[in-house]
Amino acid sequence: QVQLVESGGGLVQTGGSLRLSCAASGRTFSGYAMGWFRQAPGKEREFVAAISFSWIGGVSTGYADSVKGRFTISRDNAKNQVYLQMNSLKPEDTAVYYCAARRVGSYSLTLQDYDYWGQGTQVTVSS
Repeated sequence: QVQLVESGGGLVQTGGSLRLSCAASGRTFSGYAMGWFRQAPGKEREFVAAISFSWIGGVSTGYADSVKGRFTISRDNAKNQVYLQMNSLKPEDTAVYYCAARRVGSYSLTLQDYDYWGQGTQVTVSS
């Protein structure tokens, strides 16, 4: 079992930056792909970014078109942490952001492929 706790959300102005963190506990998340999703009021939860895991080094990442070039996902396996650096934030980025873990090393863009979820952290971008 893996527990995920997000942090780093808050209120920021358009053009600003935030860095979200997701701490995994319960067992090491080595071997797990990790993802970030978000859900805005009245909308479905959507994919934001994901990162694979590799025992031999080197990972692959994927991004939603809406955040490509602005957001960067990374992971620190020694600390059991995954991060989402968000730059050039826009009001349409306002949402609750969720961290998710998948019990395989390859990432997925599909919400249903993830096995564990955090409770979410609110990001609000003011115009």
